[in-house]
Amino acid sequence: MSYKITLAKTAGFCFGVNRAIELVEKLLSENKKVCTLGPIIHNPQMVESLKRRGVIIAENIDDVPKGYTVVIRSHGVDKNTYEIIKQNNLEICDATCPFVYKIHKIVDENSNENTPVLIAGDESHAEVIGIKGFANGKVYCFTSEEELSEIVENCKNLGDNSPIIVAQTTFNQKKWQKFKKIIKKVCTNAIFFDTICYATAERQNEAESLSKQNDLMVIIGGRHSSNTKKLFDICSANTKTFLVETADELDEKCFKSARAVGITAGASTPAVIIKEVLNKMTEILKNEETMAEEVTAQTNTEAESADKSFEDMLEESLNSMNHNQKVKGVVLAVNPTEVQVDIGRKQTGIIPASELSNDPNVEPADIVKVGDEIDLIVMKTNDQEGIVTLSKKRFDSYAGIAKMEEAKENDEILEGKVTAVVKGGVTVVSNGVRVFVPASHATLRRGEDLNLLVGTDVKFKIIDIRRGRNVVGSIRVVLRDEQKKVQEELWEKLAVGDTYEGVVKSLTSYGAFVDIGGVDGMIHITELAWTRIKHPSEVVNVGDTVTVYIKDLDKENKKISLGFKKAEDNPWEIIKTKYQVGDTATVKIVSFASYGAFANVIPGIDGLIHISQIANKRIEKPQDVLKVGDEVEAKIISIDYDAKRVSLSIRALLPEEEVAPETEEEPETVAEPPKGYVCDPCGYVFEGETLPEDFVCPLCGATADQFKPLKD
Repeated sequence: MSYKITLAKTAGFCFGVNRAIELVEKLLSENKKVCTLGPIIHNPQMVESLKRRGVIIAENIDDVPKGYTVVIRSHGVDKNTYEIIKQNNLEICDATCPFVYKIHKIVDENSNENTPVLIAGDESHAEVIGIKGFANGKVYCFTSEEELSEIVENCKNLGDNSPIIVAQTTFNQKKWQKFKKIIKKVCTNAIFFDTICYATAERQNEAESLSKQNDLMVIIGGRHSSNTKKLFDICSANTKTFLVETADELDEKCFKSARAVGITAGASTPAVIIKEVLNKMTEILKNEETMAEEVTAQTNTEAESADKSFEDMLEESLNSMNHNQKVKGVVLAVNPTEVQVDIGRKQTGIIPASELSNDPNVEPADIVKVGDEIDLIVMKTNDQEGIVTLSKKRFDSYAGIAKMEEAKENDEILEGKVTAVVKGGVTVVSNGVRVFVPASHATLRRGEDLNLLVGTDVKFKIIDIRRGRNVVGSIRVVLRDEQKKVQEELWEKLAVGDTYEGVVKSLTSYGAFVDIGGVDGMIHITELAWTRIKHPSEVVNVGDTVTVYIKDLDKENKKISLGFKKAEDNPWEIIKTKYQVGDTATVKIVSFASYGAFANVIPGIDGLIHISQIANKRIEKPQDVLKVGDEVEAKIISIDYDAKRVSLSIRALLPEEEVAPETEEEPETVAEPPKGYVCDPCGYVFEGETLPEDFVCPLCGATADQFKPLKD
């Protein structure tokens, strides 16, 4: 008769427990005095072994002897305990499981006095006590439907505050899923965090599967271990199950009718104890009265024989890892060149920095942190060095390609980050996949600087997937769709007189085009300044943010005329407050005409100095006295705001020319006075013997009665 013993692949130390033991071993090797805050693991044999080597157990901080290093076990402690350790200046070695540390951080960062925390777990368990200590408000624990119902009933406003829901790392996976459904019915805004350790879930799933395939299950582990008790409960529901701490507890009678036996062990069970149980079970079955010719001990692959040692079986299990195999890992350490992960195997998992992400600009610490659970692809194994080289980038890429294909099929919009400018376009990383975006599809307008996109988050669509791996995307198609939608909405709201903040997009010889939020309008060159300019670049540049208002709208032809000049900058408004008729101003000669000189009074306003008002004597032309660029004092003799004219007089500020005295040698010759009339306000000269009664001065608008004969 043959027998079959199946050993679970997941039996034995989880990485968190293994890490805690290794830390204690390291301290002992350094000849340090070690005190664990509570039993380091739920296994009396291992704890006793450590005691014999000098490790003591303290139930609280006050019990820690002077000179000892305090080891926080994998269950972790509450926030207050950390504070006490710090205040007492104790040397600490934190062996908190990264999965537990992750829950501490979730609860601490997401809870407050108005946000309750619900924990699926044993309230008296050390791990749950630690988690509770990080909550910043009310905390409720439950392990059954009855306890959960009681919490919901007693907390009527539970659903009003978006409660935080977490689970003990060793909680039953099926129960957790069931409780989530119950809570969602009561609290639609509850925030769930799946914090059950993946190794725990895998161990529980495998135990359930084995219990359905075998006549008998043997669970190895400490009776006070939470995850061991859960394994026992799971298996008991399907077959006859025994819980033992050591090989000595095995009873030969239990195997009388069993022909297929399954074995698993809790996360705190050392490999040596599992080996002892496995060997003794083999001996028991060999010594049965039936004297079976063959007793086969197999792992789940049913490939190992009973005469193989436990170490051999573990080694073969490890060596079964294949290139491109998908595995899960938990981050143990992060440094600039690589990330160390636990993959539930004896080998060390290493992710080179270059295999973390397709984005070359990010650091490992920007992507992962200690305690994170991540999906990976096996690149290669080195059995001699005990190292497995892994890639997160490749796993993300495999998963991302599937998303890309689905997005292309459904014409979906994706999001990603532009990581580099490459030949012919840019690279965008999205869902772990590098997407090439041609230059013609990278921006809304051709010719824009692609370097400005690097480091920015963009939206795009997939336009092609070549040979299953090379993905081509388009940012422009999304921008155009967004622009069209914005334009339609904006055109509905546009009205003459509305003011907008806009960005100058381009310049021409006749004006500037401005984006006012998805729609372009034009500021004509004459609207850019009150003074005359030769080119818009004298006032604005591409990229400038400007305040404009709508002067005119042509919705049919989609044209917008924009105003830019401000009324307060109008020189005719400025001159009102600065000068009045009769005031003296320093003016600058800017040009000449046959009838006078033009001088700049203030920027934007030139006044006329009539030839008769340039000097206190008759001159042939203005250039006889003045030249362009001269600054002179002039009197403002009139301002016509309607006609936009200013009249100036230099003569009004000069003394009258003196007449030379008579001489005996040369008698005075009296010249005939010139015929004509002069305008008293502005100095305009009318040449002619008769001044019409209805005559009006062409410069200042004075009437005929304001003119005087020239001889006067």
